Amino acid sequence: MPEPMEVRRRIALLRSAMPAAGCAAYLIPASDPHTSEYMPAHYNAREYFSGFPCENSTLVVTKDKAALWVDGRYFVAAEAALRGTGIDMQRLNTAGTPTVEAYCAAALLPGEALGYCPDTLPLTIQRTLRAALAKKGTTLKALHLENALWQENRPALPATPAFLLSPQQTGKAPGEKLALLRAALVEAGCTAMLENRLDCVAWLCNLRAADIPDTPYALAFCWVTQQNAVLFLDTSRLPAADQAMLAAEGFSLRGYGALNRYFGAEGAAASGCEKAVPVCPCEGSCAVLGRETVLADPSSLTAAQYDLLAAQPGFTVVEKPDPILLLKAVKNETELACTREAHLRDAVCMVRFQRWLEGRLASAAPLREYDCCEALYALRSVDPAFVCLSFAPIAAWGPNAAMMHYMPQKGQDGPIERRGFLLVDSGTTCRDGTTDITRTYAVGPLTDEEKENYTRVLKCHIDMAAAVWKAGATGGELDMLARQPLWRHLLDYRCGTGHGVAHVGSVHEGPQSLRPHNGTVFCPGMVITDEPGLYEGGAFGIRIENELECRDAGDSEYGHFLCFAPLMWVPIDTAPVLPALLDTTELAWLNAYHQQVYEKLAPRLNDEERTWLRAKCAPLGV
Repeated sequence: MPEPMEVRRRIALLRSAMPAAGCAAYLIPASDPHTSEYMPAHYNAREYFSGFPCENSTLVVTKDKAALWVDGRYFVAAEAALRGTGIDMQRLNTAGTPTVEAYCAAALLPGEALGYCPDTLPLTIQRTLRAALAKKGTTLKALHLENALWQENRPALPATPAFLLSPQQTGKAPGEKLALLRAALVEAGCTAMLENRLDCVAWLCNLRAADIPDTPYALAFCWVTQQNAVLFLDTSRLPAADQAMLAAEGFSLRGYGALNRYFGAEGAAASGCEKAVPVCPCEGSCAVLGRETVLADPSSLTAAQYDLLAAQPGFTVVEKPDPILLLKAVKNETELACTREAHLRDAVCMVRFQRWLEGRLASAAPLREYDCCEALYALRSVDPAFVCLSFAPIAAWGPNAAMMHYMPQKGQDGPIERRGFLLVDSGTTCRDGTTDITRTYAVGPLTDEEKENYTRVLKCHIDMAAAVWKAGATGGELDMLARQPLWRHLLDYRCGTGHGVAHVGSVHEGPQSLRPHNGTVFCPGMVITDEPGLYEGGAFGIRIENELECRDAGDSEYGHFLCFAPLMWVPIDTAPVLPALLDTTELAWLNAYHQQVYEKLAPRLNDEERTWLRAKCAPLGV
């Protein structure tokens, strides 16, 4: 991260450029042209100007102030990182914290404007801001100040080698998925859509690359009608055989930067507009746009992309949810079989990591947090199917673990003392699945408070993993099941209980999640994490996480029921557990889980590892 004075300098440059650009405040979200949660460094202007790396955040700079909104995962880290920068930290979803739109409206006088970049601002945020500012007599102004001011050492757009997964890994070929999408569009009363979300393009085309750190996606767009499908991806990135396969599946290719030209030229030509260019900028290689009823998901598109579609004379834009989100969230049996195997291989890595950790702790040699990250990478990267880590590993000892997304850096990490807890959150992406797992290890003597809190978090984890519910329940309703063991003691965690995980993709996938306000109904085939925790600033952090798959539980006279089943089979550290705090159902679940861990992993381990695993999976309370 840059020094506080460097952050002050960057904010001052932005502030000094605002008057000439005609705005009295400027907003920079953590977003890109694909409204991504994780994005290539080229688009990370919010981090460049604030100096603090995190997702789900927004920077606002006014004539005399600057503020950064962060969620509960980053409160502790942001408070320390922003010290001395002149940027005020705003705690999202916390009493007394103004919303971004309320803050902007209060900072502007009637007639003044809030500047923003339409190419990266999500449409939903633009609309919320516009409504709030209109009440004050202020306006929004589309600008590109971050592009003008951030040029030196700005990372180039990534263009990593791209490839296609096979139907044996995904369950369906691109043409089959295209047919599913077209049917969903017809059901929604539409004929076409522009897909800009990287995860959705990846799913539709079976396309993967390494444009996003620790996320195997390619920067690409896709335009789909009932007759055509155009993938906007530079052809030089994709092997000729994969290009031929996409062509056979009904996709044509255009360059990544050709999107605006494609719609600008052809939309005019389709309408007979007098401004239509006589020669198509794509040199006649693309079909003329006709009249289409275009599905547009406001939560997926940027402000500029929506305006681009709305400007086409032949288009009728209809706002509805992106159908791919649900199509890819419900995994088919091939995807589930592949991801089960990927999780078993990763479980073996985690067993070997824990044995390595215990060996290092038993020695007198110093041990640091980043040593754990290097060990995890070494264990996972030898897998022949390895693609990338699914995120930068978190290995956090003691107080560092209270920062939910603390990520140690080499040379800037902390020592692991032989007391308290070590929290390790990590995962991998292979060509058959993506994993995400957290274990909290006792690395020495624990206090009674630490043992009690660890056991309470374990109870939360078990209550979600063992849940059975009537079909139709939403993620928000299920989220409450996990919090009861903490709520009874007036404790909580400032994040959701779990998030979706993509198949060979992003470690965060929607629309399903276990969050208080999530309205997505859970369906068999969805994959979710179960990761309750407890984080006490300056003291400790505890989290226990598995991935779960949603399954049918059966039918009765009362209806259809669903449940979860674990995907990850790794011992949960029982050294900190106070068995007396577990009820008989929770204790039975834990012992049954460990029995299955041993049965599933033992055939993949050597004799010494099996002996170790048997001890770690020994039943409690027997």
